[in-house]
Amino acid sequence: MTASDVAKAAGVSRSAVSRAFTDGAYLDDAKRTLIKSTALQLGYQPNALAASLQGNRTNLVGIIAGDLGNHYDSEFVAQLVSGLNAANKWPLVLGGSEAVTEEAIRSVLHFPLDVLIVRGGSIQASLIDDCAKLNIPVIFSGHVVDAPNTDCVSCRNAMGTALATELLIAKGRRAFGYVGGPPSRTSQTERLTGVTSQLQKHGLELVAHRHADFTFEGGSLCAQELLAAYALDAIICANDAMALGVLSAARIIDKTAVPRDLSVIGFDDIAMACWPDFNLTTIRNPIEQTVSEILRLLEARLEDPDKAKEVSMIDPILIERGTH
Repeated sequence: MTASDVAKAAGVSRSAVSRAFTDGAYLDDAKRTLIKSTALQLGYQPNALAASLQGNRTNLVGIIAGDLGNHYDSEFVAQLVSGLNAANKWPLVLGGSEAVTEEAIRSVLHFPLDVLIVRGGSIQASLIDDCAKLNIPVIFSGHVVDAPNTDCVSCRNAMGTALATELLIAKGRRAFGYVGGPPSRTSQTERLTGVTSQLQKHGLELVAHRHADFTFEGGSLCAQELLAAYALDAIICANDAMALGVLSAARIIDKTAVPRDLSVIGFDDIAMACWPDFNLTTIRNPIEQTVSEILRLLEARLEDPDKAKEVSMIDPILIERGTH
């Protein structure tokens, strides 16, 4: 069914049908009611995307979500989608491995996106160039990228792990272990730097560290290796999922008393961190503030496509619970 079909059935002009479905357009109330009733009976619905293409915005927002199995990323994307919906934006969410994501990005660029939001990680420089050629601005979350027409929002990762390290040193901990994510991830490098730099300020060194995959299982395996080989009294983790794995392995497999004999601190403050069985001390990577900044940068970029690139840094928050 088309607008012309509705106009013919209702006995009105084609332009009247258009005005009936346009917010703020003048039309007699009775005629608007007649047109919408007729449209409903015929099964007609205006094409919102086609209508938006007549203006400067489509309200389509691409989101490269990465691995939604990651608890923090899934919580983040849920809040981001909610925020975009409240702003009358239509998110297209892409998730999966990096290989799938690269292919998916090239496909989604066929759509007239207002902006592309990349959560964590990075994408190929050629894809950023493609976005620039298509006049699609890019916003990175959790990763700072130096590229034109690109804005970034990121947590001060090193500050967060430095806060955790200082807390444990003040408690008397001296033998530190660290469980990090993949070495290629910028956040992992920054969080490790926060630990080592703070230890150096106190004349200490990191006793040992392991790399995992940001998962509970990865954290558990690393904890078993570290606790079997070293006499540690503190383990700081690059995210909460691994910290929960470390905590479980320490308590159940190694029979270590936490926090009496071992302190465990995570990063992110996912929902499970505050569950009574875990009660995990952690560093909050504020989702609500990050999403708010993304929405602000999005609107600022749409209002002024040629504005200077902007980097917004979010301060982490130390959340003291029962594992330190």
